[in-house]
Amino acid sequence: MLAFLLQLRQWWTVGTIYPFAVFMFGIWMLWFVRLGLARRYRPWKRPYQVTTSVIIPVVDEPVDLFYSVLDRIIDQQPTEMVVVINGRRNEALEQVCDQLGVYWQWTEIPGKRNALKVGLEACTGDIAVLVDSDTIWTPTTLSELVKPFRDEKVGGVTTRQRILDPGRSVLTRWADWLESVRCQYSLPAMSVLGTVGCLPGRTIAFRRKILLDCMDDFLSEKFLGVFLEVSDDRTLTNYTLKQGYRTVYQSTSLVYTDAPLHLRKLTKQQYRWARGSQYNTLRMLPWMLRRTKMLALFYVVDIVVPFVLLGSFASWAKALWRHTGPSLYMELPLPAVHWKAITTILVLAAVMSVLSLAVRFGRHFAYRAQDLVYLPVFMVINTFILLPVRLLGFFRMGHNASWGTREDSFAGEKARSVKVVIPYLLGSALLVGSVMMSV
Repeated sequence: MLAFLLQLRQWWTVGTIYPFAVFMFGIWMLWFVRLGLARRYRPWKRPYQVTTSVIIPVVDEPVDLFYSVLDRIIDQQPTEMVVVINGRRNEALEQVCDQLGVYWQWTEIPGKRNALKVGLEACTGDIAVLVDSDTIWTPTTLSELVKPFRDEKVGGVTTRQRILDPGRSVLTRWADWLESVRCQYSLPAMSVLGTVGCLPGRTIAFRRKILLDCMDDFLSEKFLGVFLEVSDDRTLTNYTLKQGYRTVYQSTSLVYTDAPLHLRKLTKQQYRWARGSQYNTLRMLPWMLRRTKMLALFYVVDIVVPFVLLGSFASWAKALWRHTGPSLYMELPLPAVHWKAITTILVLAAVMSVLSLAVRFGRHFAYRAQDLVYLPVFMVINTFILLPVRLLGFFRMGHNASWGTREDSFAGEKARSVKVVIPYLLGSALLVGSVMMSV
């Protein structure tokens, strides 16, 4: 942020144009567009009666949590429920279902996608509601979730999602901040356009006929020659959009979910999401460029930004250390001693970055002001964990792998394709380009 402001000043005063400044100016303009769209968002209000089938794939959950999940759903009286236990048998969860009178099936095939197919075949409701087995509903989750389906053009709806008891640790606070930012900005903005690019999977609803039509592709479609199990929610959203339906966000339908308490598990979760999001962006990009250009822009920028930041960090570090590059920082009142000057610049850059986050995500801090204290920590997590994970996820998006965060879940296939090198080539080109842009 500091370099951007200094480059912007020279752009304004002496006419020197820096590619990095142009790129960052575009990012800020895109943020204003997103903010403007989000301000136009309104949730659906009129009640709507429709038959609903709740499908809950599960591998393994603590019994008390799973009981609570099912009990809260039962209270809202969906037309029908089916639990699909996949992988090894889990008698404890079977007993929970029997105790609560919930229909369940077991499939020895591990993986959420096959479990969804099994559940879908057992259901008859017009709306299929897909629920993660650790997601806690609030009292009006279902009745609010189905309201947008009054519009026949709406094919998929997602909820507002927050983290259970976020004050437990810095990691849970960070995870809740990410969910809040998504629900305050990205989801409402894309919902106004009717093109929410990913309906987050903790609780999502689709017209059942959409899922029936795409299920064969959902279970077999490959990317770079390999079938990938990850990112089922984004994949189903893609199929919904391709069938000509709108995908929307219903802010009045609220659910809670847990977040990893340990850094290793959190990193695995973010890595899985990074791979899934980015491979779906590349797979959908031709269609998005033809049909939903704004959505394509949002997702392409989401991929490019980490590369630009890493390239910028590398080129600036080299320039500062070797006393080379543009004399942007000479306008600052820096100490004469070199290491003190570098330290001052780094501190100023960190402060400006924190202020930038505070401005861009002010809606969250208006809602939970105490998180301002943790903002420097959030920035550190974003820079040293989320950024490398997203880069690694891009390079390895053609690799199949296990689920990563659940035992006995889908373990990945052994199939490999020579096309796996494509993301490495694209990523290398993006990285080289970002370094050259920052020189």
